[in-house]
Amino acid sequence: MAQSKTAARRKTKGAATKTKTPAARKLKHQHDPDAIRIVPLHVAGDAEHPTPEALAAVPAAAPHLTYRRGPLLTSVKVFTIFWGAAWTGAHAALVTKVNAFFDYVLTSPLIDQLSEYSVPGQTIGHGSRIGSTTVTTPQPARSVTDAALQAFLKNEIANNKSLPKPDANTLYFIYVPPGVRVVQGGSASCKAFCGYHNDIGGSIFYAVMPYPGCAGCLGTLGPADALTSTSSHELCEAITDAVPGTGWYDDANGEIGDICAWKTKPLGGYTVQLEWSNRAGQCV
Repeated sequence: MAQSKTAARRKTKGAATKTKTPAARKLKHQHDPDAIRIVPLHVAGDAEHPTPEALAAVPAAAPHLTYRRGPLLTSVKVFTIFWGAAWTGAHAALVTKVNAFFDYVLTSPLIDQLSEYSVPGQTIGHGSRIGSTTVTTPQPARSVTDAALQAFLKNEIANNKSLPKPDANTLYFIYVPPGVRVVQGGSASCKAFCGYHNDIGGSIFYAVMPYPGCAGCLGTLGPADALTSTSSHELCEAITDAVPGTGWYDDANGEIGDICAWKTKPLGGYTVQLEWSNRAGQCV
């Protein structure tokens, strides 16, 4: 697609802060296209025991997602990519946990609840993890842009035989190691967001998950639970809004996970984020 259209659909979660009013958040979603695809930073006390600032940021209008006729990932096929040598050393156990998380969650009640967002010709059902790889050459730079991540992913698809070719349900999750900053849409990880999902030309779908190495991307969780929570956020958003802003979306409040950011629950021994349900009218 044209660059202008691509930019208009990008989602960079996390630009919201505790000082954003509902009107300001609505304007941000309408005028800052990069604000529709990210996991926002955690605001202390904004879930079970909200601060006055968080209460002031509650949407004035009840959220409601509407379908914009874009693609859905109806039987999502997740392939995880761990970029950097750190994933073969001190953080190897986290690789195992993240992969086990996807093996569980893709056939779990979390996916079942997304079925309410099925549309004629696109029925959302269970998915699967179809593989994983750790890439140590080249090593990521200390700061990587979304453009660099797209180039990395396209190169791996073309040259790394362990990666599957993309199709309408393939979703690549790229995990970035500790100490590497991700820059997307003029914002940076641990400064404005904790992860995001995106597309390349409407045909390659991917999510980028920086290591949760800051208070804003940990909240009250440990690194493993923070990573499964933010991964579930991006998974559900990619399924229901594969090309950001063209699937299920709310102009004032964003995607299915944005409305419920940092509200979590235990599921099958893992921590996942609650997701917005139009049917229930709440985060479930």
